[in-house]
Amino acid sequence: MRVLIVEDNTELAKQVKCTLAHERYVVDIAEDGEEGLYLAETEPYDTIILDLGLPKLDGLSVLQRLRAAGNEVPVLILTSRDTWREKVTGLRAGADDYLAKPFEFEELLARLEALIRRSSGHASPILTCCEVVMDTSSARVTMHGNPVDLTALEYRTLEYLMQHPDKVVSKTELTEHIYDQDFDRDSNVIEVLINRLRGKLDTSLIKTRRGLGYQIGGLESGA
Repeated sequence: MRVLIVEDNTELAKQVKCTLAHERYVVDIAEDGEEGLYLAETEPYDTIILDLGLPKLDGLSVLQRLRAAGNEVPVLILTSRDTWREKVTGLRAGADDYLAKPFEFEELLARLEALIRRSSGHASPILTCCEVVMDTSSARVTMHGNPVDLTALEYRTLEYLMQHPDKVVSKTELTEHIYDQDFDRDSNVIEVLINRLRGKLDTSLIKTRRGLGYQIGGLESGA
C-alpha cells in the first residue's frame, strides 16, 4: 500500500515514514501544501496523511481542492490543532479521520489500516482467497493453515491483489501502488514477483489476463 505524507516537520515526517516502511508501506513525503497537492493529483495513493499547518498552501485547502476535483483517496488529518471546531471543519471538508499531535504510532497505524480497509470495501483485517488467508494487522499469510514466508515486495503485491478481488489489475497499477515515485516503472520486476508468489502459494491463484494484467479470485478460465 502506498501512502503520501504531507508534513512540514521534517523529523516527524521521517519518523512516520520509518514506522510505515517497517510495516511494509511505500511512503512518499511532501514538505509543503503545493508539492503535496501536486503529488496527490498525479500519483495514485491508497491513503494520505495530511497536516493542516503547511507552508505555501494549507492542508485544508489541499483537501478541499482534492475533493472538488473528485479525488476520493482516504485522508487522515494529522495536526496539532486539537479543538473540536478544527476537527469538524476538516471532516466536513472531506477528511476521513483525524489524529491530533502528539500521537502514538500504533494508533496511527491502526487508523490507516482501517481507512484502507474501508476504502476497498473490507470491514475486517482478514482477507481470504481460496485457501490463502492474510491478516493485514499482523502481516501474516497462511495457506491451508500453514504460514507462508513472503518478502516485503511479495507481501505488498499479494495484499494489493487481495484488496481488489476479481479486479484485473494492470502491471502499471501494481507498480504504482507497491513502489515509490522514483521506481523505474518499465522494469519487468512485477512479472518476477507474480511468479514468486505463484511458486510459494498456488500456480492457479493469480491469473494472467493477457494484455490486461493480473487477477486474483477471478474466473477459472485464462492462463
